[in-house]
Amino acid sequence: MQVMFINNTGGGFADHVSVEPGTTIEAFLDDHLSDYQPDDLMIRVNRLPVARDQVLEPNDRISATPTKIDGARRIAA
Repeated sequence: MQVMFINNTGGGFADHVSVEPGTTIEAFLDDHLSDYQPDDLMIRVNRLPVARDQVLEPNDRISATPTKIDGARRIAA
């Protein structure tokens, strides 16, 4: 089945990806993101936050957005 993967980490990209029926979001991210850490990303499916055991459905839109930008620092007011 096909899903749309929107990767907002690094340079970012969007692409249609084939996955096996019954694939969970955790298994999908393990396969498609290197060094994936659950606390480092906000994961959404069809614009809604999901649990790691969410099973993907055909035509789902998966987005992975970092919760922290490396190298960012706080500017004093």
